[in-house]
Amino acid sequence: MSVTPPPVSSPTVAEVPKMGAYEIATGNFNRAADLIGLSDEWRTLIRTPFREMKVEVPLHREDGTMTVFQGYRIQHNGSRGPFKGGIRFSPLADEQEVKALAETMTYKTALVNIPFGGGKGGVNCDPRTLTEHELEHVTRRYVSRIHLILGPNRDVPAPDMGTNAQTMAWIVDQYGRQHGYNPAVVTGKPLELGGSPGRAQATGRGVMLTGLAAAKDHLGKDPNELRVAVQGFGNVGMNAALLFAEAGCTVVAVSDVSGGYHNPDGLDLDAVVRYKNREGGDGTLAGYDNGGVEYVSHADFMGVDCDMLVPAAIESAIHDENVDSVKAKLVVEGANLPVTPEADQILQDRGVLVIPDILANAGGVIVSYFEWSQNFQQYRWKEEDINARLEDIILTAYRDVIAEKARHDGASMRDAAFALAIARVQKAEKLRGAL
Repeated sequence: MSVTPPPVSSPTVAEVPKMGAYEIATGNFNRAADLIGLSDEWRTLIRTPFREMKVEVPLHREDGTMTVFQGYRIQHNGSRGPFKGGIRFSPLADEQEVKALAETMTYKTALVNIPFGGGKGGVNCDPRTLTEHELEHVTRRYVSRIHLILGPNRDVPAPDMGTNAQTMAWIVDQYGRQHGYNPAVVTGKPLELGGSPGRAQATGRGVMLTGLAAAKDHLGKDPNELRVAVQGFGNVGMNAALLFAEAGCTVVAVSDVSGGYHNPDGLDLDAVVRYKNREGGDGTLAGYDNGGVEYVSHADFMGVDCDMLVPAAIESAIHDENVDSVKAKLVVEGANLPVTPEADQILQDRGVLVIPDILANAGGVIVSYFEWSQNFQQYRWKEEDINARLEDIILTAYRDVIAEKARHDGASMRDAAFALAIARVQKAEKLRGAL
């Protein structure tokens, strides 16, 4: 039996990144480090991962063949708390990508000021080609290889591209077989195993909250005046789109691996979600057609007419070949590293405000922090309390970035966010006696 695709599907050929994740991460770091005058010694210390683990993940498939995947867990920096970061199952996952995402998590947790460091994991498999039994086997074998470096006070994974709450449930169980049951070892779990209310919507909610705040400040627009396009209709993009619509925005376009779907008068998102989840469907929007909807290719999607564009799929989605087509005046990064440095500069020169990933999509790790805290307390908070706490933390971080931007004349939101985060990591390292 084939497993239902996880929330965020693996990328198609049309979505293969135009620039490597590590190149983007390096550019983001160097600009911010220049801004705050960081020395070469500190640059080396902060950027060098604490630990890198590469493991083989063999799979005996149900058809009798065997495949050996590569698995990674990179712990970038733990000066501010346990390493924190998702595990992705993607055919594009490799050491450089995972390293870049681990480093980005370090700055994300520092920026929103929660007591975690940064880490990331990945297995270079395509979950859409695995049966449910095979997917479980890959997960358990991967965890059996890396369990010694995991732990609720050491390294706490979470879902990412190609993984979901069920994957986290298998991780809890596999870790528990060797260390005893401890739900705080991973976040993004099912509610029945210690998951947190609001976690599934958390990343999309953070995108919505920062997007609306920036729209008010930068565009002078209220939600009911905003036209929003969302690239990527997995967990992050779908929830962001639904929450923008709930706030009063007009969502004019969404896309997934099958392409984009556009209606200038606004999409009926309930109908879109029903179609995505239809019985007998493949979990994509392929073939969607519901009164006034036009198909938009991957190559043309970034040029959809809108006020706010939310890239919520993969890295390098906006690059030097499509950035000139962007019509939005506000870009809110739902995905990790979705805008290349060259495209970022072009957007800044054109007056387009970009809300960087380490701020915009931090809702997930914020509520992961809440889940982790609840697991230690053996107590579950109410969802409305979680959403209120999320809003307070992410909007505080947004205001911190605005203030940092004002202190550095001409700096972008991204540079200001990274500068603030890097300075916090440096301070923690100093207090620990690193240099």
